[in-house]
Amino acid sequence: MSERRVVVTGLGALTPLGNDVSTTWNNIVNGKSGAGKITRFNPEAFRTQIACELKDFKASDHLDRGDIKRTDLFTQYALIASDQAIKDSGFDPGQMSPYDIGVIWGTGQGGMQTFEEQIREYVENEDRPRFSPFFIPKMITNMASGMISMRHGYMGVNYTTVSACATSNTALMDAYNYVKWGKAKVIVSGGSESPITQGSVGGFSAMKAMSVRNDDPEAASRPFDVERDGFVMGEGSVSLILEDYDHAKARGAHIYAEVIGASMTADAYHLTATHPEGLGASKAMELALNEAGRSIKDVDYLNPHATSTPVGDISEIKAIRKLAGNDTGNLSISATKSMTGHLMGAAGAIEAFISIQALRNNVIPPTINTTNIDPDIDSDIDIVTGEAKEKEVNTAMSNTFGFGGHNGIIVFADI
Repeated sequence: MSERRVVVTGLGALTPLGNDVSTTWNNIVNGKSGAGKITRFNPEAFRTQIACELKDFKASDHLDRGDIKRTDLFTQYALIASDQAIKDSGFDPGQMSPYDIGVIWGTGQGGMQTFEEQIREYVENEDRPRFSPFFIPKMITNMASGMISMRHGYMGVNYTTVSACATSNTALMDAYNYVKWGKAKVIVSGGSESPITQGSVGGFSAMKAMSVRNDDPEAASRPFDVERDGFVMGEGSVSLILEDYDHAKARGAHIYAEVIGASMTADAYHLTATHPEGLGASKAMELALNEAGRSIKDVDYLNPHATSTPVGDISEIKAIRKLAGNDTGNLSISATKSMTGHLMGAAGAIEAFISIQALRNNVIPPTINTTNIDPDIDSDIDIVTGEAKEKEVNTAMSNTFGFGGHNGIIVFADI
């Protein structure tokens, strides 16, 4: 079986920096932070009281009342971002078998808000305990992919991946493989997350994983900075349309980038911490680059996982150094979670989008808030801080790592 080339032909974005692709990208290039005080609920009881929420978002502007009633926010976000990407791609499902179009989606937590609301309602109404008939379908993680499929009539492969914060890279990698192997012509992929709930914020806060820079939220996420103190939670969704190259060319599609390599490994080390020497991460990068026919020295831009945690940021730098040796070549790094926050299961999707836009526009986005780089990071590593950097970008790589030791890497090339 000959392998197909796989390209990205559509993008959709609903993020803390904008409710569409162009607004999100413009704010990223201009170094804007999406962080602020949590408004979704009163956060005063928690150590961390800040997050990167969506701005000026109303589901009713995009979805009808029935869809809103039967879906959790994470599914609503997925439907809206995928609608954008499908429209952007412009493929005509009427010219294809519905079995040639699939959906492979990613979410780490699924319907956390629905779960909390339903349990709270049950406990607070002991005399008449009841659950909504929508409780289970709103909560389960696969419902985003299922609803996208039902909304558009796509009858090919359909499922949702979960690998913590590596989730949407897992989804994108699976979509890439399905198209590459000729099992689909078009796949709607990406990730969505709506984790800004009392349970999620309270749980991560109790782990001391998140920043407590509550008085200065816009400066709270500071990857690689010596004063970093944890991540800032984010929410939203990004969708990408992955398509068979020959199919895309035949219909005259606009092609954003080619997916040329992807890989996953496991750290097999710790429940929540990355391997301190970055062994699993380094191997995953190596395998993805091998498939891409590239080396780390060929990568012009790397969007790292870099969540702004003391241990995680350094272990990722060690993984890069292990792969590159003493010569990082043309590599530039920028950690865009400093602006978007950490979208958890949707992190890989938004960072794939950013990597592709860097390729298209020959611009390296900035890492904001990083003013004093950790001395454990060698000075020869080009971490782009402060302002965006114009640079020719032909190859870009996106890293994601998740609780449980999941490492997911994707490599994109200009086309």
